[in-house]
Order: sequence, then C-alpha cells, then structure tokens
Amino acid sequence: MRFQLLGPLALADGPDVVVLQPSKPVILLAALLLHANSTVSADYLQRAVWGEDQPATARAALQTCVLRLRRLFTKHGVTGTSIEAVPGGYRITAGPPTLDLLGFRDQVRRATALAGDPEAELYTLKDALSLWQGSLLANVRSDVLHRDEVTRLSEERLRAVERVCDLLLGLGRCGEALVDLWTATRVYPGHERFHEQLIEALYRTGRQSQALAEYRRVKGFLLDELGVDPSPSLRQLELSILRGEDLGAGGAVRAAVEPAPAPASAPAPVPGATSRVIQGAAVPLPAASPGAGPVPAVPHFTGREAEAAAMAARLTAPPPPGADGGRPLTVLVSGAPGIGKSALAQHVAHLVRDSFPAGRLLVRMTRADGHPRTADEVAAEVAAALGPGRAGERALLVLDDVVDADQVRPLLTPPDLAVVVTSRMGLGGLIATHGGWVHRLTAFTEAESYALLLAALGTERVEAEPRAARRLTSLCGHFPVALRILTARLLTRPGLRLGDAVDWLGDDPLARLTLTDSPDHSVSGLFDRALGRLDPRLSEALLRIGAGPPALLGGADIAEGPDGADGPDGAGGPDGAGGPEGRKDHPPVPEDVLEQLADAGLLEDGPPGPYRIHDLLRVHLRRTVRIRNRRTEKV
Repeated sequence: MRFQLLGPLALADGPDVVVLQPSKPVILLAALLLHANSTVSADYLQRAVWGEDQPATARAALQTCVLRLRRLFTKHGVTGTSIEAVPGGYRITAGPPTLDLLGFRDQVRRATALAGDPEAELYTLKDALSLWQGSLLANVRSDVLHRDEVTRLSEERLRAVERVCDLLLGLGRCGEALVDLWTATRVYPGHERFHEQLIEALYRTGRQSQALAEYRRVKGFLLDELGVDPSPSLRQLELSILRGEDLGAGGAVRAAVEPAPAPASAPAPVPGATSRVIQGAAVPLPAASPGAGPVPAVPHFTGREAEAAAMAARLTAPPPPGADGGRPLTVLVSGAPGIGKSALAQHVAHLVRDSFPAGRLLVRMTRADGHPRTADEVAAEVAAALGPGRAGERALLVLDDVVDADQVRPLLTPPDLAVVVTSRMGLGGLIATHGGWVHRLTAFTEAESYALLLAALGTERVEAEPRAARRLTSLCGHFPVALRILTARLLTRPGLRLGDAVDWLGDDPLARLTLTDSPDHSVSGLFDRALGRLDPRLSEALLRIGAGPPALLGGADIAEGPDGADGPDGAGGPDGAGGPEGRKDHPPVPEDVLEQLADAGLLEDGPPGPYRIHDLLRVHLRRTVRIRNRRTEKV
C-alpha cells in the first residue's frame, strides 16, 4: 500500500487508487505523513485537526480520532503501516516506496548527486516531479496544514521545476523548456526566475519580439501589483536581447545556473552499467535524449474508466502458464489525432507504477516535423534511459505516436519489458505478427465530457450553469483535445459565464479552439498536421469527402457541424456540393482509400453507413477547401 500526499490524499494499491473523503481522521493522517518517521506532538495534531479554537475535550477527541484512523486502515487493507503512540504524541513510519513525498525528496537528492551529468539529473528530476498528482491536499480541510505545510511543499516543487528548466536551457532544449515555462509563469506570476527563463527561451528560439513583449508584461505586473522594479538579472537579460547577444549555454546568463560539481559522496557508476540488451544486442549507453523521459502526470484526467481498468489489469497480470517468456506484453491504443491516446497511456502508466520497479519511460516516436524516428535511434535512447536493469525487475515503455509497425517490432525483444503503443494507425500487421490487445478510442460520451469540465473548471462554476456546460461539450463534438483547449481558455477567463461562452464558441468553433499564447495548441493546427502526414492521394481524398456529399462515405452520413449546426462554412460545402447537382460531379471514393483513411484514424466506424467523419474535422476540411479555392480564383 502506498500513501499519496502530493495531490489529494489517497491510498494506492497497484492500479487501484482510493481518494479519501474529507474527515478529521484524514486530517490526522495528513499531519502524521507530513512528518513521517518523526514524533508529532499531540498539541500540534490537535491544532491541525480542530484549528486554534480547540474543544475542551480535544485530548480525548484526538485519541478517538486515532482509533477511527486505525479503523480506516483496516477497512482499506493497510497492514504494513501503523500509527504508534509514543511519549508526547504519535508517529507513523514510511519510506520512499510507501509515501510519495519521501519518494520525491529521495529522487531530488539523487538528482543533486548527479549534478555533473545534466542529462541524468534532468531525467531524475522529471521522474520526481511526475509524482505530483494535482492540487495539494485538496481533500484535507485544515487551515493549519494549508498555512504551514502546503506552501513549504509547493516551494520544494517550484525549486525542482526551476532546476529542470535551467537544465533544459543549459542543454539547448529551449523549445522543450517553453512547455513548462508558459504554465509556470501564469500560475506563479510573482516568481521572477520563471519569467527570466521564459524570456531567454523565447529569445533563443528566434522569437525576439515576443521575448521583449513578455519582459514588458512582467515589468508592468511587478510595478502595478507589487510596486517593485524587475530584478537586476531580468533587466540585464532585456539589455542582452536588445544588443543581440548570444545567450547560448556558454553565455553569461547560463553561467549563473551551471550545475555545481558533483559531491564527493556521489555514488560510483554501477559496474557493467554501460550497455543494455535491445534488439538482441548490447547497445552502448549514451547520454539521455530528448526523445525519451519519465512519464508525466496527466492533470484532470477523466473518462476512459473501462479502458484504463482493462489496460492496468493486462499490464499487471502474471503471464499465463506456458506463455512465451521471450516476448514483452504489448497493448495498442489507437484512434484519431487529439482523441486522448497519449493521456490514457500516461495515466495507466501511473496506475501501474508499483508493478514496474525498473522504471516507466515515455518515448516520442516522431520528430517535431512529424517524421518517424528509426528503431535503432529509439533503441539507443531506451537503453540509455533504463540502464542495465536488475534481474526480475520489469520496465514499462510507452511508445508514443508510432507511425508504422517497423518502428516497434525491433523493440519487442527483451522479456523484462511491457510496451504500450499509441498510434493514429491501426497497426494491424503488428498485432498479427506479435499479438497484444487493442483499444481504439472514439470521442467522449456526454457524461465523460461533462465530467472533464467538472474536473477542470470546478464543480461550483459548472453546476451553476449545467445546461450551458453541456451545450459547450456538444459544440466541441465531445472531442477530448477540443475540450482541453476550451477549459484552458475558460480558466484564463474566470469571469466569463458559461452561457456567454456558448455564444462566443458557437460563432466560430475552430477559431475559438486555439490557445492564443500557444498557437501550436489548436484544433485546426492539429488537423492540418494530420493532413500533412498523409500521402497526397489520401489527403486529397479526405478533402473531397469533407467537402462533398454524404454518398462519398457509402452511407447516409450527416454533413453537419458540431451539435447539429451546419458550421461556419455552410452545410452544403463549397459550390453546393451537398445538393443533388453536386453529387453528379463527385465520383465515389474507392473502398481501399476509405479503409486507409479509417486506419489512419481520420474516419470512424458508422453508423450511419460503414464510415463517418467527426463534425469538427468535416468543418475544418470544408474551410480548407474554401480557402484553397479562393486562392486559386485569385491566381
């Protein structure tokens, strides 16, 4: 049994996680776990549970509370951990394997010992940060703990995030650092170091004007909200950008954050840790690569309960009698771009973390330009990240965004691996030759979409306007990536009523489903990149299908926008393609082309008919054709 403190207080037993309901025994448990392996005085525990205004019988009530907590342990099968009554108070014993807070601190200490190897330090810190699972102690209603402990723990996490960004900048991986820094600067607007890192990352990725605009925004915030000027280092950074200075890893700014030499007590390299057997041969262990790293946590994960439970059960089940021990277990998650494949795979990887002591690794199988990476390249990264391993310990690989089966087959050799593959493609050939289980994802149900809004926006805001909330999910077509972008935009506009957001989104869903400060996060951009990956013959066929009549799909498909609307480009498509006259000009799409588009995740199974197309994708395809036709007319 594992206690999860870095988020809502919960008990985890393998893939099963129980978030404890708010109560006084839960407050008591949180207070003890925050000071695990130390004696916590009765006075402090009483203040944590009842606040400063304690009842006259607080000492006796505390003993009753301890009894209730022990009963709670019995109810949930907690047998390896006990609450000890010691002189002056109580104590609970835990270690890194049984308490995530201690696991986080242990990983941070390991990272510090690796300061001479920035890649290894970065990997270890990311693994430590993956233990954080959401709002800290959200179900622990204690003003004392939130005042005295939550702030301190948050500061520990911020220091780790800051160091991760320093390492990424020092390694020249500025684009990767931007992902964390956009969030960090918005959540912690008064943390100047995050702003300094963000401005540097923008400048070093060729976005000088945006870097200077960010500096002006931060300067205005500091003056208006705090009445102070930017720090000397932030002002020096602005001056360096204006002068066009080189801020590479060897520059003045990087020199301020170079890692200290490794301490003399740092552990020596493990003998024999220079290679790992991948593809049947010993692969050298180079420094870790940006393509492989710890599996990140997924904030506000909701839905997919049946798929998550089935995947967790299969990954943790013992091999059947007589099974081939030379081939790793494989689970394939497939579906359309933006349908939530990666989120599900990463969520499940966290559920089964206790079953894979050798580590859990997320491996990006495509480059930023969408081109696939080779199996040899990935094999070297996996070997570097996992190390030599220990006998009997299993590791879990999440191979994310696989393009074809040839990328995966050479990796399916070590028996101490389990593999989760995410792909837009069906990869039927891989399943035919290597076996495994397939989970093909479709859009959320109405209940799942509503649950996501509740988790992301909060019960109070959503339940105040439930009809508007459901209307928003319909306008998003219950498409997970669209819902994520919508909730991100609504979180940055807390004063916007959901009813007003319905009108705002309904005017032009595709234009609104974009993050203005991160243009890469947009539904249209996602679809454009998906079209760019297709063979030109297939992309042209998909554009014809989206802009043409329903008959092109071989059934009575409905050419409507989200929620039954015709969409901003009109129901009939360009030039009246949806009408009877338009059908005469549209020859049928060959069956093999439809099959290939379905296999690529861009057509879904019916009804109606054997194929259908998602409403948002149809609207995007119509708009793309209209824009292209206008350009052709101008020429």
